[in-house]
Amino acid sequence: MIIDLFHKAGTWVKAILPLYLFTMTPLLCSCDNMEREDRLIYEKPAAAKRAVLLEDFTGQRCINCPTATDVISELQQTYGEDVVIAVGIHGGKLGFSGYATTIGLATEVGNEYYDHWKLEYQPVGLVNRHSPVDYPQWAAAVKEELTQAAPLNLTATATMVTDGNITITIEAYGTDGTTTGKLQVWLLEDNITALQLMPDGTANRNYVHHHVLRTPVNGTWGEDFTISEGYTKQLEFTQSISNNWDTRNLSIVAFVYNDNGVQQVTKTKVE
Repeated sequence: MIIDLFHKAGTWVKAILPLYLFTMTPLLCSCDNMEREDRLIYEKPAAAKRAVLLEDFTGQRCINCPTATDVISELQQTYGEDVVIAVGIHGGKLGFSGYATTIGLATEVGNEYYDHWKLEYQPVGLVNRHSPVDYPQWAAAVKEELTQAAPLNLTATATMVTDGNITITIEAYGTDGTTTGKLQVWLLEDNITALQLMPDGTANRNYVHHHVLRTPVNGTWGEDFTISEGYTKQLEFTQSISNNWDTRNLSIVAFVYNDNGVQQVTKTKVE
């Protein structure tokens, strides 16, 4: 059909049509090449918002520990509880395991962590799992960590289910290079009224303890974990509930760490 139309066309059309096709062909090919190049351009993920893990090694028989807790409260008021994520690890020399009529918050895993880091006194803390520092230096250590880039995003959801267990979903998204280390998931409880020795030496039986480590969800030291930039990884866990935990006050903390410290951390309330 195109050939018939070409023969029927006038002299002017016959003269100009080959020139038009010759001119347009490279333009069409050029557009196609540009589209293919555009499709190959890599866009780096947006930088992850850094959060800081503060592991507070504390004990109910520690008279200076309430003062350290006040420092944590000030840091969280300054930066937000989702930015400075504190975990109270009870154990060590000043931990208290409890009696029949008195609640104790020390745990075997708390003692194991205390011994692992070769701690000799309380209160003392690890800020993103760097060298232990005394509570007067926590603010400076947190501020320094917040200037560092995070190589991944972490989010967590946790829900009570009908069988009395907690279902936990952790989602990670790599934003900078490849991160290799361990993923640790912990269960915490807030608003526990229990004995605490105070700075003046008195025993306060109505002291309210927050962010108390109850148990690790995926082992004492977590599990192997690797994620690369631009990739998403999702993991699921189940945690049974102890009778002495108040399910209204439970939360999950998840973090990725390696020899360079904690790379990212997140916290979510158990719904």
